[in-house]
Amino acid sequence: MAEPNRSSPNRSNEAQQRAERHAEQARKDMAQRREDASGVAGWVGERAGDWSLSGPDETAMQGQKFFWNALIDYWFRMEMEGWEHLPESPVLLVGIHSGAPFVWTVGVQWWRRFGQERPLHGTAHDALMALPGVGRFFRSMGVLPAAPDSIMSALAAGRDVALWPGGEVDSLRPWHQRDRAILAGRKGFVKLAIRAGVPIVPVATVGGADAMPVLFKGDRLARILRLDSVARLKVFPIAVSLPWGIAPAVLPQLSLPAKIRTALQPPVSVGEDPDRADDEAYLERKYQEVQDSIQHGMDALARRRAFPLFG
Repeated sequence: MAEPNRSSPNRSNEAQQRAERHAEQARKDMAQRREDASGVAGWVGERAGDWSLSGPDETAMQGQKFFWNALIDYWFRMEMEGWEHLPESPVLLVGIHSGAPFVWTVGVQWWRRFGQERPLHGTAHDALMALPGVGRFFRSMGVLPAAPDSIMSALAAGRDVALWPGGEVDSLRPWHQRDRAILAGRKGFVKLAIRAGVPIVPVATVGGADAMPVLFKGDRLARILRLDSVARLKVFPIAVSLPWGIAPAVLPQLSLPAKIRTALQPPVSVGEDPDRADDEAYLERKYQEVQDSIQHGMDALARRRAFPLFG
């Protein structure tokens, strides 16, 4: 359930009311879609649909901070910059995973900077949100399912949301593609930003892929196992990881040490016209603008590398 809305300098009263209407419709649509699903997909949808805007849980964050601080500062040696580009809330942050740890490092860095004053909701695949234990932990970190109802509700309530449109295609890409901005052609985030009346902040990052180098995607294996119909997964990658060595990337694992560099890019405005959400040419143009911005930022960050691996 969404929390009461708050005014924002990023949108007019009309845009605020429009965001609320779209959020309400998205909740109805997703509730019906989850109700219609059956089998494993229905179980996943039902569990993932149990979300709220109550997170991140400050007690949980404070309890974990010593672990996360050490991990970010010493294991990943993370640098994050570009805060001057960040507009007032709410905004939709859009980036690429560049390896599994990236999502968490951005969330923790955001919390370290803003605390409870400006909460950020990350997003995760339904399959992860549905897992016992894992889903509860994600919710304590303020993570929402990567679905229109939760994202629109958060934006309408004046919350910042971080979205990774490329999903598993992006996060589990082969290591040789580590410095490519991959959004997988998914333009839904542009529609969300238009309907919510918020700007898009592209997020560039490099180095995360070194923490779990993927050898190959395993898209054919995913089709054989019918993972798309069961869990909306189009790939089944094999990666180098601890403690398994070479193994499926879906196994629980420890990240390898890596040097992660991340930079917020200047915001991309999507305008005030709600009809643009149905304009395919406009959606494509804004999609390319965001992807190009991420790629430009990644190119600049990659030039700072001292070593091909972990540097």
